Amino acid sequence: MTDNPLALITTVELTWIEKQVQRWLRFGRPVTDTILDRQRRLLSFAPGSVFAFVRWASNEYGTVESHIDIVRTVGSGEDYQTVLCVRPGGEVLLHQNSWPRVQRVLEAIDAVEAQDIDPIEVSPDYWRHLHHRLEARQQPDTYTKTRHRAWLRRRALQ
Repeated sequence: MTDNPLALITTVELTWIEKQVQRWLRFGRPVTDTILDRQRRLLSFAPGSVFAFVRWASNEYGTVESHIDIVRTVGSGEDYQTVLCVRPGGEVLLHQNSWPRVQRVLEAIDAVEAQDIDPIEVSPDYWRHLHHRLEARQQPDTYTKTRHRAWLRRRALQ
């Protein structure tokens, strides 16, 4: 373990430039929120936090990028993947690009929330399942309250 507590913090830079660049959080519980200017903010997350980060950009011809990442922040010494605007990075549970796939993930998040389940509490295995099914162009399973209760019990035993 490190003596520097800041080494355990994951920082996400959000940007909002109307009709050009939008980098926003769909869900997550930051421990700090720092406003840099009218268009940029920094959110910081403790280790083990889960968040969904959406990136979208366009030019005069239309959308040029659409991405969504569901990321679990890591602690000191844990391996991680790099994600644009996420420092240092995190465990990527789900990554999708192209607006139709991003929409499918947003719909899945909405379905979880419709059951009164906080997406940050969802089993990491479900986000991986959703990623793989979308990559394979197959219908993902629905996250249910029963599945969620099983995950919470399993997590309590770990």
